[in-house]
Amino acid sequence: MSDFNKINIISLTYFKRRLLSTRMVIMLPILILFIPGMAWGFSDPNIVLPGGVQPSSATEVMFYTSLGIVFGGTMCGVLLSFDGVSKDRASGVLEIKLSQPMLRKQQSTAIILGHWFSILVPTWILWLVSFIIVNYRIGDWPSLMDGIISFSAVALILLWYVLFSLVASTYAKEQGTSIAFGVGVWFLFTFLWALVTTMVAFASGVSIGEENDPKWVNLEGLLDLFSPNGVFHHLLETRLEDVDRGVSPILSFLAALLWSIIPWYWFNSRMENIQP
Repeated sequence: MSDFNKINIISLTYFKRRLLSTRMVIMLPILILFIPGMAWGFSDPNIVLPGGVQPSSATEVMFYTSLGIVFGGTMCGVLLSFDGVSKDRASGVLEIKLSQPMLRKQQSTAIILGHWFSILVPTWILWLVSFIIVNYRIGDWPSLMDGIISFSAVALILLWYVLFSLVASTYAKEQGTSIAFGVGVWFLFTFLWALVTTMVAFASGVSIGEENDPKWVNLEGLLDLFSPNGVFHHLLETRLEDVDRGVSPILSFLAALLWSIIPWYWFNSRMENIQP
């Protein structure tokens, strides 16, 4: 059997196990509420957002709907994968798996893909449903490139949080420690990163929260490159003509690449050296 087939079989096993798990049954209503639910709300023709903003195109509506991915999709990714390694390690199953005639790097790749696709598939389906809802409400479809960037950005942010949880799972010997770390990282980037931005702005003498101040806008955009949520929004903003936060699209794509490669390499390294 080829290495590719081995990876496919193991990743498919993890995929089915997570997709059909009780956790997914519990989280699916949350995903439906946060993704198609927000799409329905933001596509209201009469909606006026803070600052007098009124979305007028499908791309803009889906940009605001992406908040559902940030708050709901990423958390579900964390909860699906927080015990991806620690559970097998605590039960002694990990030792058996690692003793199989298969490279550890291949096994770690299969673990990543299995957990990633278990959250990606339902999220992508709901994301597509959201596009259909927006078209029904405002009669507009995004362009092909807008759709590609949108679906790719959703896939990447889910990958990043799955990787964070899996890395934490390799360090934790107890599942409670693993989930605490995963949720902690999610909380940092989802809620506390604004505080980090504010502190840096204060130390730099930049007026805080002044949306018309180019210094604040540029600083916020630059610091968002150090947050997975911020990079996610930068990727979506590349398709919005009236948004410019001083960060070039090339820099956004480079940051996305680094956020994908570094945690992936970290997890592979942990799996190479882990003692069951």
